[in-house]
Amino acid sequence: MGPPLLLHSVSFAGLWGQQFLSLDDFTGKAAELGFDGVMLMAKSPHLSVVTDAAERARLRALLDRHKLQSLVVAGYCNLTGDLEHGEIPYREINVVYLTELARLTHDMGGSLLRVFTGYDHPLSGLPQQWNLIVATLREAAMRAAEFGVTLGVQNHHDIACDWRNMQDLLRQVDQPNCRAMFDAWAPALQGGGLRESAREMATLSVHTTVADYQLRPRFRYAPDLVNYETLTPSTMAVPMGEGMIDYPGFFAGLREGGFQGSVAYEMCSPLRDGGNLATLEGYARHFISYMKGLA
Repeated sequence: MGPPLLLHSVSFAGLWGQQFLSLDDFTGKAAELGFDGVMLMAKSPHLSVVTDAAERARLRALLDRHKLQSLVVAGYCNLTGDLEHGEIPYREINVVYLTELARLTHDMGGSLLRVFTGYDHPLSGLPQQWNLIVATLREAAMRAAEFGVTLGVQNHHDIACDWRNMQDLLRQVDQPNCRAMFDAWAPALQGGGLRESAREMATLSVHTTVADYQLRPRFRYAPDLVNYETLTPSTMAVPMGEGMIDYPGFFAGLREGGFQGSVAYEMCSPLRDGGNLATLEGYARHFISYMKGLA
């Protein structure tokens, strides 16, 4: 018996030119494809903190009707944003935002809220930004506990995206409901050992979100040199198992470490085969087959 498999609604939000589905149509599609639950993008045009109580109740009933039992709400925050304007109380603003996301998660019948840390701000030092993130997550976790919600920090933004730094961050936040949502793509792109990092993060992690990618080389022509300058490669999403990420090693490490969380699939980037509905459905179905094969 493998972990619950979720489909991330960002995959059908149209943000990368792919087919857009409303939240109602997305939930029906996730059920049709055979997923156990959903990860809901907590911003327009999908779920949002400004969604009113009646709409929250309707959406929760819709999830129940489709028998989508596992739920993660995906928040979008940058806890080090706009530090150049010190007179604005962004820590308090972020705490309120995360608290309202926790309320939304509870109202939708869930208990897991995905959060980010912060991008490295050029006008502030790392220690100051680190302390700000720790303080914000600690207070937000304490408030989220009132709703029975756990914050899951995804290794996405600059700060604490390495697994050792993530462990340090969670240790300093020191709240039982502030955990990790440790993903494979960041350490894969950073050149780290996936199996080791997954094993070390397994018991700290309540969820992981996956996608597979191939790298595409990029160059810029320098006419004065009659040559090309090498740029950072771009990523192109491909079906699970066809990319650069060692998911067999990653999931083996999670199992060895005692991971008990859920797994979501996302298509949150350009796809090799385009963004039409048939491609999105095909990638999603392949993900379920791939995960069953790993199990």
